[in-house]
Amino acid sequence: MRRLLAVLAATHALDMKQAPRRMLRNALGNTAAALGAASLVLHPLPSLAAKPSNAASSAGSRVNKDPQSLLRNGLPIDGQIGSATKKMDVRQLQSAVELLGDDLKVKRISAAKNDVQKAATILNSKAKDIAKGNGDIAKLLDEVRTNLDALPAILADTGPAGSPQERESLDKAGAAQQRCASLIGSAEARLVPPGFKYSTPDEYKGVPRLDTRARVRFTLRKADKSDTFKVNGQGYSKAVIDMIVDGYTTPLTSGNFVDLVKKGFYDGMAIQRSDGFVVQTGDPDGPDGPLVGYGDPVRRVPLELFVDGDKAPTYGETTEEGSRGGAATVLPFQAYGALGMARDEYEADSASSQFFWLLFDSDLTPAGKNLLDGRYACFGYSVEGEDFLGAVQEGDVIESAKVLGVGIDP
Repeated sequence: MRRLLAVLAATHALDMKQAPRRMLRNALGNTAAALGAASLVLHPLPSLAAKPSNAASSAGSRVNKDPQSLLRNGLPIDGQIGSATKKMDVRQLQSAVELLGDDLKVKRISAAKNDVQKAATILNSKAKDIAKGNGDIAKLLDEVRTNLDALPAILADTGPAGSPQERESLDKAGAAQQRCASLIGSAEARLVPPGFKYSTPDEYKGVPRLDTRARVRFTLRKADKSDTFKVNGQGYSKAVIDMIVDGYTTPLTSGNFVDLVKKGFYDGMAIQRSDGFVVQTGDPDGPDGPLVGYGDPVRRVPLELFVDGDKAPTYGETTEEGSRGGAATVLPFQAYGALGMARDEYEADSASSQFFWLLFDSDLTPAGKNLLDGRYACFGYSVEGEDFLGAVQEGDVIESAKVLGVGIDP
């Protein structure tokens, strides 16, 4: 059944023919009708064929759905980005610490102990090479070492399986692991060359740009103020969602978005789509009005993609149009609450102010097969409060949108 739904989701993503002001509005269509026509879509679709270049990363390996990890992977360390940084010492340290987190989640205690030892070995032998004389980075790595040093004692006696002692030990170990990962991310952010930025097309000089990262907070309320957002059986009067917007891989898309947030463009705007696939907003007068985006005339933002292996973002065409269909992007649509820029399906450079949060599910929208990577710009991730997105409905109101910080580690 899940395989069927995955095919259905991908198939309907091919069918987006709405007008620009209804960007991405009916990606899944009517599920019941689709199920009734299931026999028509079970044949392999050419764009979904599992080839080496676009096979889902979940096949035979884990899907990295951690937005913080994906953001770390998207940092241009020493001016290099994506898979080009994989062999760097700091990336090896990051990988060991992230693997530790995976093993702790599934209670693989012996494997977790090995992960700690591997991370400590890398750190002890490579810390000076990683820091390169930068005192701030050295201090961050010292704190990583302090947290790693505490883990062997925590994992030495976790108690019987399923016991309160085991739960307490795993919680402590998990907190130390997350702290290590965060510190490594801060160190990596400081390895981005000062003033580093990519060139953009001259014709878009009028579009604001962001050459670093920004932290943005959206606060939502229900259309009926007496109603609440139901999350895990508890009601909340407000939904507060923090996002990291990435100007390294999408300087124009991110710059445009941050500029609109600063202008108060999204304040008071309603959510215009929520269908279990995406939550979308940004149409200034709603889906039935004449406007499609910000400004008069509308300020357009080009389709901006950073394909893994490239030296800079590409503009104005999908990966399929560039004969690179299925190529991986540096920031993939691979996390719940990933941020995407909406546009007309048939006009690559038609984005303006409409954006969406992807309600990612590795079964329904597997990485490499969701038909969003390479077609739409992913410009960041939700990093706090993303669980609220499943409770957001059409008509709910953005009470406020604020930029909380801008910089290498916002």
